[in-house]
Amino acid sequence: MTKGDLSLGFIGLGALGLPMAINLYRAGFPLRVHTRSRKPETNPELEGATPCSSPAEASTGVDVLLLCVSDDAAVEEVLFGANGAASQLGTGSVVLDCSTIAPATAQHCAERLARQNVHYLDAPVTGGTEGAQRGCLTVLVGGASETLERVRPILEVIGGTIHHFGSVGRGQQVKAVNQVLVAGSYAAVAEAVSLGQRLELPMPQVIDALKNGAAGSWALEHRSTAMVEGSYPLGFRLSLHRKDLGIALDAAKAVQLDLPVTTLVEQLELDLIQNGHGDEDVSALHRWNQTRQRS
Repeated sequence: MTKGDLSLGFIGLGALGLPMAINLYRAGFPLRVHTRSRKPETNPELEGATPCSSPAEASTGVDVLLLCVSDDAAVEEVLFGANGAASQLGTGSVVLDCSTIAPATAQHCAERLARQNVHYLDAPVTGGTEGAQRGCLTVLVGGASETLERVRPILEVIGGTIHHFGSVGRGQQVKAVNQVLVAGSYAAVAEAVSLGQRLELPMPQVIDALKNGAAGSWALEHRSTAMVEGSYPLGFRLSLHRKDLGIALDAAKAVQLDLPVTTLVEQLELDLIQNGHGDEDVSALHRWNQTRQRS
């Protein structure tokens, strides 16, 4: 299918969802939008898209409904709650779920939607707000190959690379692996920055020297400066990353695997959340080093 063949609904205009929706609208897709707070629906860059008062309205008459919401409960509410999308999705339509949720929840949603002949793909993304704005996210897909091919023109707008891992739920499993890697890299960068600061090193110069060597990482490249400056503008919310680590740790437990580093990072994040930092970027992990080790 081409862009002209597909009408879209998009639910969830947060830090990732809004730039994704804007890129799709710029690419020429007819677009219906809804988000819980309603305000982002009127973003100037979505002028001409159709703001909708509910998930049901956003899904009326669409070929593909994209979701980018916060957690399992939000996905199930959007699809099956009062004024939920499932009540209006037509036969043969597709739900393209870019949220990060438990694999079992993705499978449950797919099974329920299949009873009304609606297809479902779990397609969590990674690449941060920067990737969402540039349309170069990495998309991790689980679901039927033929359904993926139907929505590929959409994914090619929001994603730089698209990877298919098999049946529904597999995309979420790969996202769990991704979040384990993110946890370790953010925590390591936070500790390294703290050490450099204690040694009174010129940290911008240190980061520039190290980012292209063996220590290089996305976190070092994109979030170390925020840590050095002690400012944590929202890219990916700390509380949502802790939610994702819970999914990863549950997956590990199910296969009798211990993840000690991930477990430790989860505890650091819980401590920061309890101290009021849950709505900051994940790079606020650096706060833990600064506040707890200063005494």
